Amino acid sequence: MAEAKNILSVVDLHTSFTTDKGEVQAVNGVSFDLTAGKILGIVGESGSGKSVSAYSVMQILEKNGSIKSGQILYKGEDITKWPEKKMRDFRGKCCSIIFQDPMTSLNPVFTIGYQLKEAIKLHTNRKGKEAEERAVEMLELVGVNEPRKRIHQYPFEFSGGMRQRVMIAMALACEPDILIADEPTTALDVTIQAQILELMQDLQRKLGMAIIMVTHDLGVIAQMADEIIVMYGGRVCERGTAEDIFYRPCHEYTKGLLRSIPNVDSMGKRLKPISGTPINLLNMPKGCAFCPRCDEAMKICLEERPPETLTPDGHFASCWKMIQAEIASGMVRTEDGSDRT
Repeated sequence: MAEAKNILSVVDLHTSFTTDKGEVQAVNGVSFDLTAGKILGIVGESGSGKSVSAYSVMQILEKNGSIKSGQILYKGEDITKWPEKKMRDFRGKCCSIIFQDPMTSLNPVFTIGYQLKEAIKLHTNRKGKEAEERAVEMLELVGVNEPRKRIHQYPFEFSGGMRQRVMIAMALACEPDILIADEPTTALDVTIQAQILELMQDLQRKLGMAIIMVTHDLGVIAQMADEIIVMYGGRVCERGTAEDIFYRPCHEYTKGLLRSIPNVDSMGKRLKPISGTPINLLNMPKGCAFCPRCDEAMKICLEERPPETLTPDGHFASCWKMIQAEIASGMVRTEDGSDRT
């Protein structure tokens, strides 16, 4: 699965959390490739496994969480086998993350400059005045006004949008190959959201890094992502380009997400939400994770997990309804290259 152009390849990843009630399989067989210089969007409802997939890449899981199996290949090397010391170098230097709440991500008792310089000193050879100049340079790059004055201020002196810009500056200070953005616009108003997303796109083009954008909002990545992965119940339901997902969806869950988005055509009409509640990861169905909420569910959906199958449009989906329609018309090809008749 890993090719030279793929800076990161996740192969059949399983991540679980041990709880008092049993084992929670938060990520259940997820695979994807991240191409250098591209943006990958991971979307789905809360609890679908989006953030855990991203945290698994950086191995920053809670104490009760662990990667059970699978590979995470960075430039062809499986980082799940790396010792902690090597992973510390990987975090920040090779792969950085922007967490979803800028209001609580920064330490309130240290200045912005101190926190920026701490990351720079840890992962680069810059020290003292050189580290401070780099901090000023990064604040200027992300559009923070009067950066030399700002490095001496504390987080409470910044607005939410400005704090998120600081978090982006901190993530990019060491020039990583990969940037993970976990719900980077959740706590921001619509105007600031647009500014932050535009800033990330500009920086991605300037620096040539790859981005994994984790979000529950399909609208956020409609114009950003080169590829989109739709997740539900710790599994990948559908993957393809933005055009594939928005205009040629095949999985019933993807269709449900799209029906839930307000648009011009729905003015004056009631939105149709996805019925039911998110799946209980402690009690996963034997077959398709989405079948308890799917209006089109069939008997096979309850009994057998659908394989990831190539759609007529050229992207992949895991849905028995789509597979049944394709079988009726001829031959279906799954991702592993096998044919189903």
